[in-house]
Amino acid sequence: MTNSEQIIMAHGSGGEMMRELIAKYFVSAYGAAELKTGDDSAVVTLTAPDQPSQGQQLAFKLAFTTDSYVVTPLFFSGGDIGRLAVSGTVNDLATSGATPLYLSVAFILEEGLPLATLEAICASIAATAAEAKVSIVTGDTKVVPHGKGDGIYINTAGVGAFNNQQPLSGRFCQPGDKILVSGTLGDHGVAILAARETLSFQAEIASDVAPLNHLVKQVLHAAPQTRCFRDPTRGGLAATINELASQSQTSMTIDEAAVPVKVAVRGAAEMLGLDIFQIANEGKMVAVVPPDQAESALAAMQADPLGRDAAIIGEVREAPPPGLPAAWLRTALGATRVLDMLVGEQLPRIC
Repeated sequence: MTNSEQIIMAHGSGGEMMRELIAKYFVSAYGAAELKTGDDSAVVTLTAPDQPSQGQQLAFKLAFTTDSYVVTPLFFSGGDIGRLAVSGTVNDLATSGATPLYLSVAFILEEGLPLATLEAICASIAATAAEAKVSIVTGDTKVVPHGKGDGIYINTAGVGAFNNQQPLSGRFCQPGDKILVSGTLGDHGVAILAARETLSFQAEIASDVAPLNHLVKQVLHAAPQTRCFRDPTRGGLAATINELASQSQTSMTIDEAAVPVKVAVRGAAEMLGLDIFQIANEGKMVAVVPPDQAESALAAMQADPLGRDAAIIGEVREAPPPGLPAAWLRTALGATRVLDMLVGEQLPRIC
């Protein structure tokens, strides 16, 4: 970690510095067992009295998650901060195997924000919640002085329930498992940068932001032994693969040639000097499944409009020898290199 005695922007990038910050200050100070798993949602067990006269209790599991959203600009090709907030929390719940049900939405509004802007964001939140089939049941509002809030910040929390599905976790990945991604990488990050810097490309690049709980449900129906899902947001695919390998004490290898990337996005990333594997995505899902269910999971993804570009992109392998990296990329030229997590800051205020 940096020798800085202060928080810097790179601490929120989704890469190695954020991971160390979370471990050193948050998890060590108050991390419950559910937080220490490292998954995108906590799975908690609730008990309620049943037949008090008999002293019995019903126990059931819920998935619970929260996230905050800061993005510049507030509106971009393919979405806005409202769609981002709902989709991100719905997707975090879906990664656990739960059905997302209820959300809270809290706003920090900057003095001077046009009410028309707030109205448009609220309409987007409502539309995205309807798309995901979740209800927004509570919230909060605060206002900060002009110049103190970048217009609007949004915090969302969500609750999901399990039916017959057992909770999923990155801890369950096993050697031989296949790694899938539900579509093209880098769309969101490049779309945000284009909007922020008013860049124009030959082909329009739009964010992929979308709720993926329906896609996840179909994959679980087709591949019921799926080990885990993870949405590769901040830090991109590289951070996701490193995190899953660390959780499961395995190594993972990604085949670069198999990873779907739009031609325009790849070209923009190369022109701007960005690593496509470290760019944030907001409408893609990584899945790890047993090898005998990989083709079924792939077909389920591709049958969904949000997963038509899905692909099998890699494999889980045995844990690496001590001191060696756990995430690798087999390049299009046939060489193999380390799939590094982002260390510094690539694109600020992206999600």
